[in-house]
Amino acid sequence: MRNEEKDRRVRPGWPRPALAALSGVLAGFTALAVAEPVAAAVRPQSGPVIAVGGASIDATPAAVKDWAIRHFGTDDKLVLQLGILAVLALLALALGVLALRYRRVGAAGVLLFGAVGAAAAVSRPDSTGPVDALPSVVGAVAGALLLYVLVGRLTAAGRSATPASDSAEETGDGLSVPAGWDRRGFVLAAASAAAASAAVGTVGRTLTTSRGQDAIASRENIVLPSPRSPARPLPGGAGLRIPGLSPFVTPNAEFYRVDTALVVPRVDATAWRLRIHGKGVQRPSSYSFDDLLRRELVERDITLTCVSNEVGGPYVGTARWTGVRLADLLAECGVKPPSRGGPADQLVSRSVDGMTIGSPVEDVMDGRDALLALGMNGEPLPFDHGFPVRMVVPGLYGFVSACKWIKDIELTTFDSYDPYWVKRGWARRAPVKTAARIDTPKPFARPRTGTVMIAGVAWAQHRGIDKVEVRVDDGPWQEADLAAEDTRDTWRQWSFPWRSTKGGHTLTVRATDRTGAVQTDRRARTVPDGASGWHSVVVTVD
Repeated sequence: MRNEEKDRRVRPGWPRPALAALSGVLAGFTALAVAEPVAAAVRPQSGPVIAVGGASIDATPAAVKDWAIRHFGTDDKLVLQLGILAVLALLALALGVLALRYRRVGAAGVLLFGAVGAAAAVSRPDSTGPVDALPSVVGAVAGALLLYVLVGRLTAAGRSATPASDSAEETGDGLSVPAGWDRRGFVLAAASAAAASAAVGTVGRTLTTSRGQDAIASRENIVLPSPRSPARPLPGGAGLRIPGLSPFVTPNAEFYRVDTALVVPRVDATAWRLRIHGKGVQRPSSYSFDDLLRRELVERDITLTCVSNEVGGPYVGTARWTGVRLADLLAECGVKPPSRGGPADQLVSRSVDGMTIGSPVEDVMDGRDALLALGMNGEPLPFDHGFPVRMVVPGLYGFVSACKWIKDIELTTFDSYDPYWVKRGWARRAPVKTAARIDTPKPFARPRTGTVMIAGVAWAQHRGIDKVEVRVDDGPWQEADLAAEDTRDTWRQWSFPWRSTKGGHTLTVRATDRTGAVQTDRRARTVPDGASGWHSVVVTVD
């Protein structure tokens, strides 16, 4: 009988570290799952992963953010969230193993990470107050309790274990526990916790999705009126049909997205308001979405460029924007630009997610088509691109002009306030630099001998492109054929028929804007005010 008991007993310590690590992972999973419905009730951005991710983005040096955008593109946020989950999983493994010997310390470790999530949530710029801490706190309590229970099953004798006097070990709590463990109780508790957590997490996801239904419905119900000032028809020859060349108008689904929002805001247009106030605003005002729809709408083709765009990079695109002139709204509020005696030289726009962007008041009111955009390529703004309203200012990089999901405009000065990106080492003022890009042939392409069409796009928003030149290897610069210009606020396509010869070749392009300035060959990184240098591709002609 004694031998049967020993055979049924699991050897001391053999499976328990692995199962303790599994307990830690289950506790972490439960914490995140329980936080989901609580975050849905509070607001989705208060969830622990989103809050910690947002805080991580804010704390990341500009050079690292630039590296992430350069290497991961629009997937940078997904990579960040996966990275956070991976780190949490490793920490959960470690806490589980620790809890096997120090049960209370392991559970306390889970609570500590809940505190970190709570602190991150309430410190976010868009925080609504202490209530934002609830998802992390409630989730952490659930995870800590589960870890305490599961590890308890691993350190308690089951029905088949030997008496404690036969074989026992000391724990960090000062207790002598049997070397056997409650296998059946552990399996039941772990399986039940996993199933319940999955169900709770699913409910939370469903609630979060349903919370955004009002915003989705408000967008679907919008019918944009015909603009009183429509964009002129695209000139004949403005859009070249060359395989591999970017289309003149970038489809919404292909338009670049670079921002810090881990969760795309879902804003109900019927409840949205824009407030204009601050220094030199004689008549502070608030506007609803319908107020803007009833105003004179204008439609303009404008090319936008992100300051994180490397030489030859993809973060540039052209769309047909529909909106109201921002300068008109400001003038109605009594705002004057500095050139006319206005006291404010900076316009700070604020997003619903807490982003702040500073724009020069003089540029916004100098007559260019600075818009509060409501539509993009003939439809209401997509959520990814700022629905219900965003700013679009031709000639300025997006980080000093293109506030998405805008809700507030404050007039102030550059000396008195530093917006989000300026605090992180980027420039206060950032006009778009003259640039050209080769779209085709692609790097390391292998075209055949004969005429090879080199083609691409060039931009110098609000100045216009006057000339594009191509160089093969170290040969002379040769002028490319320019497509017809739409406006000086849009890019221009260009092409150059190259009579190729066999072997490896380097193709280089440069542009000249309408002021006569030639694109510089001096290489500069994106920080602090945009990349510069000539774009080159290497090809091998067969």
